[in-house]
Amino acid sequence: MIRLLLADDQALVRGAMAALLDLEPDLTVVAEVGRGDEVVAAARDQAADVALLDVEMPGMDGVAAARELRRQVPGCRVLMVTTFGRPGYLRQAMAAGASGFVVKDTPARQLADAVRRVHQGLRVVDPVLAAQSLAQGESPLTDRETDVLRVARDGGTVADIARDLHLSEGTVRNHLSAAIGKTGARTRAEAVRLAVDNGWLLP
Repeated sequence: MIRLLLADDQALVRGAMAALLDLEPDLTVVAEVGRGDEVVAAARDQAADVALLDVEMPGMDGVAAARELRRQVPGCRVLMVTTFGRPGYLRQAMAAGASGFVVKDTPARQLADAVRRVHQGLRVVDPVLAAQSLAQGESPLTDRETDVLRVARDGGTVADIARDLHLSEGTVRNHLSAAIGKTGARTRAEAVRLAVDNGWLLP
């Protein structure tokens, strides 16, 4: 029996997924959580074999939760199951140690098969996303440019961003200018939107 942990902040989605997976004779859902920062403890307490994680969750996003899970409970494999099929999310999830990445509208039978394959140590990736990820390539943004856009997303001024990141205002302006240029945007708000849409900037 493969023991599953489901992590999704939408209770209805989580419940539907649990009901479908529990119909499979070799799968059993042993834990359900609605926050990313509850994943590691639940996986450890319930001896989960595979964790199905959403990307966007409160407390800790799914990619960060996957990274912590692989570090603290290495025997539990990770399958990302998300509404947001963005190539950048796929790259970040795989870099964090996820074994698979599928979208939520995957048919139940295919989802169950993905769980089994991940449990066996195989990689499972939505083929459309895989093709998009290859075509798109790596994020053009540096880590610092990504940090600046992340803080800028909340609508802060240059001074606010500088204070939050312990940088000078001139350095912040330089990073914003570079990020706007690299994303092909006209404004910093558009740069943030494009970075989110491409999955370079996690929620």
